[in-house]
Amino acid sequence: MRIIIAPAKQMKVDTDTFDCAELPVFIDKAENLKDYINGLTFVEQKRLWACSDKIAQENHERFAEMDLRKCLTPAILAYDGIQYTYMAPAVFEQRYFDYVQANVRILSGFYGSVKPMDGVVPYRLEMQAKAKADGCKNLYEFWGDSLYREVLPEDRVIVNLASKEYSKCIEKYLQPQDRFITVVFGELQNGRVVQKGVYAKMARGEMVRFAAEVNAHSPEELKAFDRGYRFDRERSTEAEYVFIKII
Repeated sequence: MRIIIAPAKQMKVDTDTFDCAELPVFIDKAENLKDYINGLTFVEQKRLWACSDKIAQENHERFAEMDLRKCLTPAILAYDGIQYTYMAPAVFEQRYFDYVQANVRILSGFYGSVKPMDGVVPYRLEMQAKAKADGCKNLYEFWGDSLYREVLPEDRVIVNLASKEYSKCIEKYLQPQDRFITVVFGELQNGRVVQKGVYAKMARGEMVRFAAEVNAHSPEELKAFDRGYRFDRERSTEAEYVFIKII
């Protein structure tokens, strides 16, 4: 079983807490993207990032000075969003790090597929950005089926804790023999399951931590997750696990 998660827009540098295990597997393609972005004008970069002048300037300078092989931060510490806060990797036991390194993959517009202990640098490049690198019309075309092939485990079971922007990189290439399970964290409103972005991100981080704590190697083990949500057997299917907020 492999768990896929999304990155976070905000990133930080921490080169002291833990050593990085290795470089991301698609480091050469990340180099291509770095060169492509550095070849754009500032106006083109800002349009690509769809951000404010301040954030564009910060990232313009980042890419201009970027070295993908120096001053690296383990990815699980580098991403600084709500999901990662609730995952709380800074207080992981060693066995949790071992678990996520083997069983979790972070999907990235810039790095492709990242193991949690891979060394990364801060960047800005969302998967839906229309980066026309290598003659491609966008990043979905740039990455093609390479991310699917990279994250697919031997048992062909993937648990999706990523947002749609990232999970579609995998879903498009699924084969009949694959099992792809999307986890939904929602609350009941007039009999309907409604997902709320911030709370769903919190729960995704909590579930990664839970999976590491119980050393989960099958989707069935994730049904025991009860941190603010509880598995709803009636609303769930083989392809979608629904967890309802506990009131």
